[in-house]
Amino acid sequence: MDDMYREFILDHYKNPRFHGVLEPADISYEDDNPLCGDVIRIDLRVDSENRVVESAFSGQGCAISQASASMLMEEIQGKTLEELKEYSRDDILDMVGIELGPVRLKC
Repeated sequence: MDDMYREFILDHYKNPRFHGVLEPADISYEDDNPLCGDVIRIDLRVDSENRVVESAFSGQGCAISQASASMLMEEIQGKTLEELKEYSRDDILDMVGIELGPVRLKC
């Protein structure tokens, strides 16, 4: 089962979905992990009902950080900002689908 998820992660890493920058964006957020050098920026456009109509991510980092950003952008299409506020770290880890060690959790 882990092999299937590893292929899924590699596919998102090699062929990221929603990669780029939205300008103008209604919401932008950037964060980095100084321990490993991962940097991620997320841009969102929302409609009058605060529903995500466009999303994009940019930045650099390891396969896990880039693939999980790609998976997240795919997941949040059409969701409201209120729904996004309910997402937890565990929800993101479930999307990745494999157990990550303590060092990789920061990715």
